[in-house]
Order: sequence, then structure tokens, then C-alpha cells
Amino acid sequence: MSARQFWDQRFAGETFKYGLEPNAFLRAEATRLAPGSRVLVPGDGEGRNGVWLAQQGHRVCSVDASPVGLDKALLLARQRGVDLDVELGDLEVWAPVPGAWDALVLIYVHLPSAWRTQVHRRLAQGLRPGGRVIVEAFHPTQLGRDSGGPRDLDMLCTLEDLRADFGGLCEEMSGWQGEVMLDEGPGHQGAARVTRWSARRRG
Repeated sequence: MSARQFWDQRFAGETFKYGLEPNAFLRAEATRLAPGSRVLVPGDGEGRNGVWLAQQGHRVCSVDASPVGLDKALLLARQRGVDLDVELGDLEVWAPVPGAWDALVLIYVHLPSAWRTQVHRRLAQGLRPGGRVIVEAFHPTQLGRDSGGPRDLDMLCTLEDLRADFGGLCEEMSGWQGEVMLDEGPGHQGAARVTRWSARRRG
């Protein structure tokens, strides 16, 4: 099964797999964004994070490999009365316009290590100097828990992984890894081990 087929199946139906509310770390970090920022949200799935950012007055583009997910993101945006740009794209090859974005949001965007670093660096190059990076991912110690995340150790991230991936391009603002309680739809429920990282594009 391809990644697109996997996510199309996961997003099928009326229920939003990861809920309708934004990720808690994103909600906290977004207070640092300037009003009307241009925000890129790769791997946004059904749009809960991108739509919330649009509700805060930002200009948002959500990118995902699943047309089923993007259709639901557009539906949610219409229901909430905001504009949301969407783009169908496979992150293994998709690239943003360089220097075009004020912020990059990666919430549970888990990629194989064979091309994760390449993707992270390509996405970071879409930021203007001083643009913000906001990342939350499941930590390797999440493996075996039923509260969410990939069942593949290779796709889980430590702080050291993120620092290495974005190294040279971005200056770390904060980094943390530990346990949180998730309440994000049926897909993310309960105690989980996560990695949280924010940074600023060097200029």
C-alpha cells in the first residue's frame, strides 16, 4: 500500500482522525508569529492545524499527499469561515518556493530516516530569514504505546535528530522531549512521549 492509499483510508469517513482542535504545542508557539504571517503546514492531513492558524488571521497553505484529507481540510475551513490554500504533494519530492514563508509547521510529520533530513532541509529553505520552525513529533520511546504514532522506530525523532536535520539553516529557540497527555481525536489519546522543537531560520 502506498503512503497516499494509507492516508486516504485513514481519513475516509466523517470523523476527523486527529480531532478538530490544534496541537497544544502549536497553539503555544503560534503566539510568537507576527499578525498575518504566511504559514506553510506540510503533512496537515484533515487540516485541524492549518485551519486554526487561518482562524488566527494567518495566510496558510496546507500540503498533503492525501486528497481525501485535503478535501476535509477545505470543508473544515468553509465551516469555520476562513480561507485555506491547499496543495497536493508528496513530501519526498515536493518543494516550497525558497524564502517565501514566515513559518513552517510540522506536527507529527513522520518520515523515513533515509530522506527525512533532505525533506526537512528543503522545507526550511522555504523560510525567509528569521522565519520560524515549529515541530512536534513522537519520540522513539513512544514505540509500543497505543496513544498514537508510527509503529516503526525509523520514523520517530529525537531532539538530536532535529538539530542535525536543520543544522546550519536554523537557530534553535527551544527544545524538549518528554511525556504529554494527548487528546486529539481518536488517533491520539493518552500518555505519549514526544519531541518538541522550535527554531528560527538563520539570515
